[in-house]
Amino acid sequence: MNMIIDLRSDTLTQPTPEMMEAIMNAKVGDDVFKEDTTVNELERRFAELFGMETALYFPTGSMSNQVAINLHTQPGDQLICDKWAHVYNFETGGAAFNSGVTCNLIDGDRGMITAAAIEEAISPIENYHTPNTTLVCLENTTNKGGGACYDFKEILKIRKLCDDYGLGFHLDGARLMNALVAKQEDPKDYGKVFDSISICLSKGLGAPIGTILLGNKKLMQRAIRIRKVLGGAMRQVGFMAAAGLYALDNHVERLEEDHKKAFEIAAVLKKQEYIKNVEPTETNIVIFYLKDNLDINKFLSDMLEMDVKVSTMGQGKLRIVTHLDYTQEMHDKFLKILEHYK
Repeated sequence: MNMIIDLRSDTLTQPTPEMMEAIMNAKVGDDVFKEDTTVNELERRFAELFGMETALYFPTGSMSNQVAINLHTQPGDQLICDKWAHVYNFETGGAAFNSGVTCNLIDGDRGMITAAAIEEAISPIENYHTPNTTLVCLENTTNKGGGACYDFKEILKIRKLCDDYGLGFHLDGARLMNALVAKQEDPKDYGKVFDSISICLSKGLGAPIGTILLGNKKLMQRAIRIRKVLGGAMRQVGFMAAAGLYALDNHVERLEEDHKKAFEIAAVLKKQEYIKNVEPTETNIVIFYLKDNLDINKFLSDMLEMDVKVSTMGQGKLRIVTHLDYTQEMHDKFLKILEHYK
């Protein structure tokens, strides 16, 4: 059987044998009654890690983000985000469907927006002809922006702006652990700045499912109700929470390995004649473009014939994502494939 090198996403990882052991040995209860001790421990650990008051376990990141948007807004309100933001592009219009909220999109840099651009986009509350701006959503790292990481100094400027205008401040931190490892930042600094933070366990951390939403107690008392409305109440979910705990203890520092492989892929791509551009690579995502005269579909087909899967994101963007199941053997083979592709 050929070795398939699947670099479409870091969501493709399978539980390691050790993670499976943790899943099978988990102590569980009924999480709707808050009696699942493993879920409770996972929530406690993340709240402690980020220095935030409390946390809530969700089955998906989209649900977690959608609950956060609902917490900070009223129907008819407006949130501000980058034009490439996941909450706008990849959550099936959830902000409008679930919360009756519109998105004011900013043309940022690789999915990142500045305090100055946000201030220009805020709708004055006295102007009753326009939606009332109540929330700013950032994404760190940025997915469509190629795993780019925010400068924390800019985040602090945005926090002050939110305070000045009375806006909520949410972080879609699906790959926040990648950013923390790459920039050697303290998670508690993020806990001090954001009103709510969503962190995915099923991407770089390698758990099968799960996302954590962090916030203060007052906010999160409402979050559990909205999670129920969206169908997110779960029972003996400690089996999956155990995977999250294992990942927290064993799969955070190793994210640096994924980053290193991504840097090496980007370096090889930059040298190839068929490549037009490779965007800056900071974490585990590589965004690149073929020369204008080349057919993207043919490239994808050629890769597939060589047992390699990569993804396209539209606008000519091709994406490679390194992850836990992308081994050194796969990496060495893939680099040779890129070097010899014609």
